[in-house]
Amino acid sequence: MEVDKVPARDEPKYGGIKAMPFIIGNETFEKLGTIGTSANLLVYLTTVFNMKSITATNLINVFNGTCNFGTLLGAFLSDTYLGRYKTLGIASISSFTGMMFLALTAAISKLHPPHCGTAANSTCLEPTTGQLAFLLCGFGFLVIGASGIRPCNLAFGADQFNPNTESGRRGVNSFFNWYYFTFTFAMMVSLTVIVYIQSSVSWAIGLAIPTFLMFLSCVFFFVGTKIYVMILPEGSPLTSFAQVLVAAIKKRRLQLPEQPQNTLFNHVSINTINTELPYTDQFRFLNKASIITPEDRIKEDGSAANPWKLCSIQQVEEVKCVVRVFPIWIAGLIYYIVLVQMQTYVVFQALQSDRRLRNTSTFKIPAASYAVFQMLSMTIWIPIYDRIIVPFLQKITKKEAGITVLQKMGIGLFIAVFTMLVSAVVETRRRNVAFSHPTLGIETRRGEISAMPANWLIPQLALAGLSEAFTVIAQVEFFYKQFPENMRSFAGSFLFCGFALASYMSSFLISIVHKTTRTSDTENWLAEDLNKGRLDYFYYLVAALEVLNLGYFLICAKWYKYKGTQNDHNLEIALEKLEPTKPLV
Repeated sequence: MEVDKVPARDEPKYGGIKAMPFIIGNETFEKLGTIGTSANLLVYLTTVFNMKSITATNLINVFNGTCNFGTLLGAFLSDTYLGRYKTLGIASISSFTGMMFLALTAAISKLHPPHCGTAANSTCLEPTTGQLAFLLCGFGFLVIGASGIRPCNLAFGADQFNPNTESGRRGVNSFFNWYYFTFTFAMMVSLTVIVYIQSSVSWAIGLAIPTFLMFLSCVFFFVGTKIYVMILPEGSPLTSFAQVLVAAIKKRRLQLPEQPQNTLFNHVSINTINTELPYTDQFRFLNKASIITPEDRIKEDGSAANPWKLCSIQQVEEVKCVVRVFPIWIAGLIYYIVLVQMQTYVVFQALQSDRRLRNTSTFKIPAASYAVFQMLSMTIWIPIYDRIIVPFLQKITKKEAGITVLQKMGIGLFIAVFTMLVSAVVETRRRNVAFSHPTLGIETRRGEISAMPANWLIPQLALAGLSEAFTVIAQVEFFYKQFPENMRSFAGSFLFCGFALASYMSSFLISIVHKTTRTSDTENWLAEDLNKGRLDYFYYLVAALEVLNLGYFLICAKWYKYKGTQNDHNLEIALEKLEPTKPLV
């Protein structure tokens, strides 16, 4: 049976390059649709649904957090029951449905509250319960879609190629390149063209366009059905994870042998896709799951008769791989708070800044479009780093990647501190200019528009993009390489779960600051009118958190032990035996 499985997966006429147009087409339109809908969502909630900025920000944070946290459930269902094809199909339809709900809230006047007046003292009606329910239904469908698409789309594309052949590996690399190209392309188009249509032409048209693009994404995906390679789910790797924990707890009173690597149970299934891992002394408590007792029974094939009582060293080491990642992952949670601010309060800063191209121009850059500078910074830096800096570092460090992934993360965390410091300084200037120079009018429901050019926001966005290029890309590589091979779908969802908790943490932090700094109903650090608030103080607070987070990360990085392989371990032992004895000095 196993012999028959390999050709079915690697048969070139059913996958490979023939499937790429459909998968890349699906990816392109899906990104254009989802990013086109979410990029300007904050402005939509505050201008069309008349929400207060604090309410809209918290709703967006909860929505983004739920989308990202849902990827864990999506990865579990994909790897355990549905498979990636069915998961992507269901999720794509759900995303299209959610976008259609949002488009209808803009197109049908009864599905959103009346528009506010332009005067500073004009009253605004809040959305009704029915209008909010319809809006939240759309969000719910979008959450389901994101939960299935995000952990599976990259893996499904890679499934179309045989990683054991040179042509297959080239195909995978080509797919990844095209994937990130389409992501960048979608970000650029969404943050410029679609955001402009939404803000300056019509919200109904601006939301209908991403909905139609998502429909095209569904069409592209299902048209290629007969060509796709579909890997059947093999069961959840979380079961093995749970077995190790249960067995270790049951044998917690037993003593480990003096030479555990030679006496503990170590059966490696010939059917596993995971690389064989060497024994390690970290988390010695878990090693007790591999102690063989008289009650334990072993099958003829060498596996344990009851895996809930006896686990192999391989299983234990796979669990350790995941456990080791957690402290590094926690450092990422605090870091992501910086990125969340670049997606929320920077938009509010832009709304109360001079967004004109020239002093005499009537055209205003949409507030949400300034995020494109963060994307541009990352896009420009990546090839410079890969083609120029990495080869230079390779000559110095003699390492294949120039520096380790943890070192890359550390650089990104260091830049994040300066990102928030620059953000605070720019906000102080924006606020001072608003008080010391003539203003440019009033932003509805907010306050007077500062004469400071919104281009002053570009440095902090560029630094955020540079920080993201180091930290987030390093985390993607880190999770992918450090997780066991059969948990790489979960590795992808691990990153998104970090985004999710960061969104919740940011929402919680904003609520705490909003309550503790309140001096009146309209004045606090995060007031509706930024001129009456002290957003710069909030940025300094986030910068202080990032300094503490950087110190915590450095401690964890020094403690961390990279995942090795049994072949690497055997090579180290062989080299130690060959190394000549050093003379005593």
